[in-house]
Amino acid sequence: MSTAPEQARTWTVRELADELGVTLRTLRFYEAEGLVSPQREGSNRVYSQRDRARLRLIQRGRRLGMSLRECREIVDMYDGAASSERRQLETLLARLDDIAADLRARQEDLRRTLAEVDDVAHQCRSRLSELPRGR
Repeated sequence: MSTAPEQARTWTVRELADELGVTLRTLRFYEAEGLVSPQREGSNRVYSQRDRARLRLIQRGRRLGMSLRECREIVDMYDGAASSERRQLETLLARLDDIAADLRARQEDLRRTLAEVDDVAHQCRSRLSELPRGR
């Protein structure tokens, strides 16, 4: 790990895995998929600020329900010229709109299911109260 300014700072695979809360296997998988390209110092992987930023974007995309393919599209645009920022934001916004619509639909399904569970539980309690106590 370097003590240079933030842009020049590097992370070991263990440091980055711990910081991001992922396994070493996850980082190696992302590397194998070409999502990050850590440098090598002997047999050690050394991650740059760019790699760290890409991994954070991937994590955010995964938390939001994006596939790795979708995450790759967004992070690859992140590396592009400043002129690609509009396209990146439009792509991300469109995907976020889709995710939000899906979550709202699931939320409504859960609301209906919970109402049905509550109704059936109420019917069961009512019936139980009518039955004589005993074995």
